[in-house]
Amino acid sequence: MIKEFNHQKTLSKSVVLYGIGLHSGKKVKLSLNPAPENTGIVFRRIDLNPFIEIPAMANFVSRTERGTTLEKEGVEVQTTEHLLAALMGMSVNNCFIEIDGSELPIMDGSSQTFVDAIKDAKVLEQEQLQEVFVVNELIHHTCPDTGSEIILLPSAHTEYTVMIDFQTKVLGTQNASLLDIADFEKEIASSRTFSFLHELEMLLDNGLIKGGDLNNAIVYVDRPLADRNMDTLKKAFGKDEIIVKSNGILDNLTLHHPNEAARHKLLDVIGDLSLCGMPIKGRIISNKPGHKINTDFAKELLSIIKNNRKSNYPSVDLTKPPVMDVNQIMDMLPHRPPFLLVDKILELTESHVVGLKNVTMNESFFQGHFPGAPVFPGVLQIEAMAQAGGVLVLSTVPDPENYLTFFMKIDNVKFKRPVYPGDTLIFKLELTTPIRRGICNVRGYAFVNGQLVSQGDLMAQISKRES
Repeated sequence: MIKEFNHQKTLSKSVVLYGIGLHSGKKVKLSLNPAPENTGIVFRRIDLNPFIEIPAMANFVSRTERGTTLEKEGVEVQTTEHLLAALMGMSVNNCFIEIDGSELPIMDGSSQTFVDAIKDAKVLEQEQLQEVFVVNELIHHTCPDTGSEIILLPSAHTEYTVMIDFQTKVLGTQNASLLDIADFEKEIASSRTFSFLHELEMLLDNGLIKGGDLNNAIVYVDRPLADRNMDTLKKAFGKDEIIVKSNGILDNLTLHHPNEAARHKLLDVIGDLSLCGMPIKGRIISNKPGHKINTDFAKELLSIIKNNRKSNYPSVDLTKPPVMDVNQIMDMLPHRPPFLLVDKILELTESHVVGLKNVTMNESFFQGHFPGAPVFPGVLQIEAMAQAGGVLVLSTVPDPENYLTFFMKIDNVKFKRPVYPGDTLIFKLELTTPIRRGICNVRGYAFVNGQLVSQGDLMAQISKRES
């Protein structure tokens, strides 16, 4: 289910970073730039003429070996997950990321440098509201080949739990949790990428990790280190001496957290799942995560989001007591029968309202619309939407009984199906802009049995009653 929540955010200014690509070893210039509302996160390969834009969306994922690669028109950006995690963790929704090569700089192997850059640029709140994927039922995704799984559960907050087990004594079984995305900087951002010695040797043999050193990756020594291999590592990292510490980690690198490996995997999950295109409100539990299952799950969420956008049907439980009954509605709205066209309010937040209207043959207008073929007038469907929208806007003032709501504009109205006596109309209205000076812009939908029957964009203003 998709709802709008809080405001979109971007950066107040551009910030430039320089670094080395982990696998290519090439110097990279990266800039994070402000972007207009509803842009999303977009990579720009500015070393090309004309430059190519690659949206940070799951449907552009092309490879997941040793990192998440996005591709459009044959042009790639590699190792995107650490920056994407930083943007998600700092609640940045709109950003142009300009890069003069194919691979993002590895920095220290974590998200910390990117977080520091975002803080330097400062996060700027925008006018438009941000869509959020609100989890209201269990979603389970598994990878039979690896035994990896991701579970998404309803929760009042955005929280993550990750469990890892690589069947190695040096690392053992680890888990990490983030109970509030607002704690990303403090709890997760500094957790660095890691590798096992046998993986490192394979990557070196294949000419990869040319930009790696002992400052941007934790290397777990999972087997005895032969003198020949030690010499190879010294040459690769430009070190005169390399030692294995008592905790099984190569060289003198000090862990930021005892479970830093699990925390870094959680960081990857945040970055990869951001490719669904919006924040997630729910509890994410991941067992043995990796870039492939993360991005496959992001694709699944993207599909769910697209289907929800097509239907927009609100998930409501009609057996539960309403937020407002008809008497409470009349305490707020000035409308009275026979022109009161909302019977219940089922949901009410700062950004949306869901209302209900039971259509009965007792409605007076059925006498003339039409005799022998009663059909609920389309203009009254829009009026009912507007009344539900009136509840939304009047709920923002302390004394709604002293205000009236007036239509200012109606646009993009469409009628899809007729509505008959006996139908139950469900109205869903969402703010398209924040309420300013009593002016409310909403997009409204009306449904019968889950099918869209009408929709439109409405503008109204509340005005204080004259004495």
